[in-house]
Amino acid sequence: MDIKGLDYNTQREKLVMSEYGREIQKMVEVAVGLPTKEERMRCAQAIIRQMENKNPQVRESTDYEQTLWDHLYLMSHKQLDIDWPFDVSDAERILSKPAPMAHPTKDGQAHLRHYGHLMAEVFEKLKTMPEGEERDELVRLTANQMKRDLMTWGHGSMDDEKVADDLARFTDGKIQLDLSSFRFGKVQAINTAEPKRGKRKK
Repeated sequence: MDIKGLDYNTQREKLVMSEYGREIQKMVEVAVGLPTKEERMRCAQAIIRQMENKNPQVRESTDYEQTLWDHLYLMSHKQLDIDWPFDVSDAERILSKPAPMAHPTKDGQAHLRHYGHLMAEVFEKLKTMPEGEERDELVRLTANQMKRDLMTWGHGSMDDEKVADDLARFTDGKIQLDLSSFRFGKVQAINTAEPKRGKRKK
């Protein structure tokens, strides 16, 4: 929404270093436009003092002066023509983003977290097993373990269709559980209620 007379931050140019605020950014823009190098340098030194006051925690760093001049260089979009008192050629490293971290779950399979990585290995084995009694027995054990896992981690949910669907999905369709004939073992419901405390003896 654009209302005449109102100036929203969302309508303004994004700040390069937001910790210094828009007023200092405007001062930097003024400095860039000054006609002589001497004027630009005096203005830059004044801006550095304002930046230090605005962001005093920067002094905690041993090389804080280098940091301030690096910030000024970036805020000027590398357009401020002065004799820089510090080497600012490596300033852009400040804006570089760290490389993304690897997903903490094995192979990034977050959807398997309630079954665990051991079950993931079983799913992989089932994909390549030939049909027969050995595979049928492993399917039976796997399906029942999946149902127990759902009971443990699914807040009591242990839907047979979900087990069948997950088993087919995680084995790339190789294992199709026929719920009309397959019989799950009895799964003991987990009582999550707090045990009743006995009455205190007087």
